[in-house]
Amino acid sequence: MIFSSNQKIVLASGNQGKIREIQAILKDCSILPQSQFNVEEAEETGSTFIENAIIKARNAAQHCNLPAIADDSGLVIDALDGAPGVISARYAGDNASDYDNLLKVLENLENIPTEERRARFVCVLVFMRHANDPLPLIAQGVWEGQIMTNPAGESGFGYDPIFWVSSHQKSSAELSPDIKNTISHRGQALKFLADLIYS
Repeated sequence: MIFSSNQKIVLASGNQGKIREIQAILKDCSILPQSQFNVEEAEETGSTFIENAIIKARNAAQHCNLPAIADDSGLVIDALDGAPGVISARYAGDNASDYDNLLKVLENLENIPTEERRARFVCVLVFMRHANDPLPLIAQGVWEGQIMTNPAGESGFGYDPIFWVSSHQKSSAELSPDIKNTISHRGQALKFLADLIYS
């Protein structure tokens, strides 16, 4: 294990759901949101998920003087040349809602046949021991699927209602949280990160 028990780690997010997910995996440490330290969100200037996750982790570690974890995640669609990609959360504009983003994806795929709607959710998690860590731990999870023609399901968030999971014959938004967390991109990345930290 690369830190002592009860180590405090700051998460470069204020998302309580992410905090719970990470805390459940890293049981020997205490996960604290960066909002608790009044840390401003880092500007995501990277062109890849890895770059943005490193930017966010470094920003949190620097301002809190603690080890930090950050994630960057999004939806990658083959027929849209990888879009929405790193701008998944603001695909329809800086102040767009999840539904606005989802509708823009559906509009852009309007004439694309089902077999050409391949997509994947990607999550990159970065752990930095300190702001100048030259060798951050990087874990990646990829969840393959397909974009549906109409939204379905009430669970989840973001693009979940249009992400078809063939193994369960449901949209991601129709899966129970327990099932989703075991197969999702973030669930996979969390397991990989835990293996790196505890090895």
